[in-house]
Amino acid sequence: MGQTEQENCVPTTCSSSKKRASSESAIQPQQLPNLKRRVVLGELTNSLNISLLAQNSDRSLKKPNSDLKNKEEEEEEEGGEFLDKTEKISVSSVDPPKRVYSSSIYQHLHALEMEVNRRPVPNYMEKVQNDVSPNMRAILVDWLVEVSEEYKLVSDTLYLTVSYVDRVLSSFAISRSKLQLVGVSCMLIASKYEEICPPHAEDFCYVTDNTFTKDEVLDMERNILKFLNFEMSTPTSKNFLRILNGAVQENSKSSDMRFEFLGCYLAELSLLDYICVRFLPSVIAASAIFLSRFTLQPEVHPWTLALQCCSSYKPSDLKDCVLAIHDLQLNRKGSSFRSVRDKYKQQKFNCVATLSPPLEIPAVYFEPINK
Repeated sequence: MGQTEQENCVPTTCSSSKKRASSESAIQPQQLPNLKRRVVLGELTNSLNISLLAQNSDRSLKKPNSDLKNKEEEEEEEGGEFLDKTEKISVSSVDPPKRVYSSSIYQHLHALEMEVNRRPVPNYMEKVQNDVSPNMRAILVDWLVEVSEEYKLVSDTLYLTVSYVDRVLSSFAISRSKLQLVGVSCMLIASKYEEICPPHAEDFCYVTDNTFTKDEVLDMERNILKFLNFEMSTPTSKNFLRILNGAVQENSKSSDMRFEFLGCYLAELSLLDYICVRFLPSVIAASAIFLSRFTLQPEVHPWTLALQCCSSYKPSDLKDCVLAIHDLQLNRKGSSFRSVRDKYKQQKFNCVATLSPPLEIPAVYFEPINK
């Protein structure tokens, strides 16, 4: 891209000085007599123990007559024996396993992501756009990452914003002068959907150095909402990443935050590259998990039968996406976009952007897994 194109499409940013102040007032609850023991919900391991805990709690409040003492002692002994037996029953044998819910949610999200109206056209730059290039899109997304950090937005907002942008660009030819307006309007909509306290339209005008007025932002917001038919929910890589992270660490006593952050970092890198638009969000999430495991333990096969069952993807299904994100991780194209890398170099993300995988992924890792 020439110098003129670079200058025309670079979004202007400014550091926000607006800080939201919050005040909390501590209200002392009225002291009430403790009539009976309250069971903390976290203590309830399964439904079999609930009635027993309540029963034992009620018994401790009663003062039995001497005539009933022996009978109640027998009941307590029987109850205690039954409680000992139920404590030996594993929770997974009583409660529905988490994987049942995760699998159902995953299949539902996968069905949604397959709907045509929720997906961008893979080659929309060639088919629809005549004044916007893939590099301009990358500049916009890189800047939107900065904005999301500036206003401390959750990552779901960023993913949803980029999804909206790609879908809009798949349907309408946009001039380069309006590309940033589309970006901030999409982030405004995504913020209203995802955030508890979303930024206002004025905030997004401010971060563009007032390049656009409030009326222009709101007008573009209305147009995008009409285009989306007010159906703002759509599966993103972040949704699938949460489920697959749970599958990887299901049997772990504690979560590996470095592994989780690395997966998030790789998935966010994919947002920058127009090539990754052709991949389904679930494929990007699975590829980020694959590459995260390879980065941390390159000598171990990064895919497992459990992951294959959970994601419904074989290693060969992920090969193209994995290699594309691997190139992004190694920055083989010499990209100057730094927002995602700088974000994940921070200590709060365990500096995962500083981790470097081997230069080549063994071909055997993409072959079928032997049972």
